[in-house]
Amino acid sequence: MKRSLAVVTSLATSLALLLSGRPAAAFSHLVSKGDSLALIAEKEYGDPKSEEILAFANALDSQGGSAIVPGMRLEVPAPSYHRADGHETWPELARVFLGDERRADLLATVNDAVAWIAPSEGDQIVIPAVVTHLSAEGESLVTFARKYWGDPNRAWQLAHYNGRAGDALVLGRGDVILVPLLDVTLTERGKAEAAHAETAARAEGDDRTHLSQKRIVTELPQLAADVETGRYLEAVARGNQLLAEAGLTLKQKAAISRALLESYVALDSPALATEACAAFRASADASDAVLEAKKVSPKIRAACPSS
Repeated sequence: MKRSLAVVTSLATSLALLLSGRPAAAFSHLVSKGDSLALIAEKEYGDPKSEEILAFANALDSQGGSAIVPGMRLEVPAPSYHRADGHETWPELARVFLGDERRADLLATVNDAVAWIAPSEGDQIVIPAVVTHLSAEGESLVTFARKYWGDPNRAWQLAHYNGRAGDALVLGRGDVILVPLLDVTLTERGKAEAAHAETAARAEGDDRTHLSQKRIVTELPQLAADVETGRYLEAVARGNQLLAEAGLTLKQKAAISRALLESYVALDSPALATEACAAFRASADASDAVLEAKKVSPKIRAACPSS
């Protein structure tokens, strides 16, 4: 069970990292005849050398090369922007947009500011694009700092961004690493393509949300069955996958978080149980948020007290 719990804890941690903060800005580019990564990078970023970013973001480097063919869709990482309202601090902005207030120093630095002086009303805040990388055998944070930032000596910054100890630079195979692209900016052509992609995505959003919610309706009974029959590892995997779906209703979020709460308690993972409890309380109606003594175990009530 210890090995299984380690696996599920790693899964939950990875998913939490991936889902933390608002989604990183990115848009799709349809490869045309005659395109190359260098040509696309020059069009979108103004620098053909940024082709490496496109290769990394689309896992082309892991396939032994960066060949592309017409009709392929590439993800183009891009920064986003936020207009400060005059009442926000850098830690608050980092929590909302980057998923963790401890990333405030980096966010402030990207904006030529310092984290202890709040941005002024009307300031245009640049939110760096963030890509997710799965480490391969033999890679380290030094590898990623060199690949993405061109400076292996900044590996400690990457460690801090990912909540790792400063000396934990060596990675295991399949470790999830988030890498903010600090110097990536779009050309005017890139901005126009990003805006067009955003408009198209909004047009499709309602359909995707509807289909997603219908799928969740069919999955929730299986999630409940996983919990009821003691398949807690399966419940954790299924529950976190469902939380990643777009357009969840509050009632659906509450049901999923409630199942995760019970699963984490059963797997003796108190920290994750506490997080699931908080998500459950935040999503459930006042009447639904009550954990009745007759229906839940003392361990669950202890992990998720009423007050």
